Amino acid sequence: MAKYLLLKHYRGAPAPLNDVPMDQWTPDEVSAHMQFMQDFADRLQASGEYIDGQAVAPEGTFVRYDGEGRPPVTDGPFAETKDLIAGWMVIDVDDYDRALTLAGELSAAPAAGGSRCTNGSSCARSLRSP
Repeated sequence: MAKYLLLKHYRGAPAPLNDVPMDQWTPDEVSAHMQFMQDFADRLQASGEYIDGQAVAPEGTFVRYDGEGRPPVTDGPFAETKDLIAGWMVIDVDDYDRALTLAGELSAAPAAGGSRCTNGSSCARSLRSP
């Protein structure tokens, strides 16, 4: 089996899918999303494919070590991680195809307006294997 890191984001999605930041969702939209995520994790846990997962707070600071005697860099030429990643999940699956399938399913979580991504292959944004 192989472990994969699935990254979730809520900012920067194509407008037809969901370009509304989560802090602007209604309480019902947030609840529906969180229930979907919990149900997804529970299903993977039951199948033995779930390792761990967490949400990431929208507030944060990016800090990078920039060499001996130099101050840490807190902003740079790249988008900050807090603007890209809202959560993560580590899964342990039989193969890459299973990981892609699950990434597509995870990407279909309901969002603002109750919208869901219906084409999992194009919704899976990030998939990394160690």
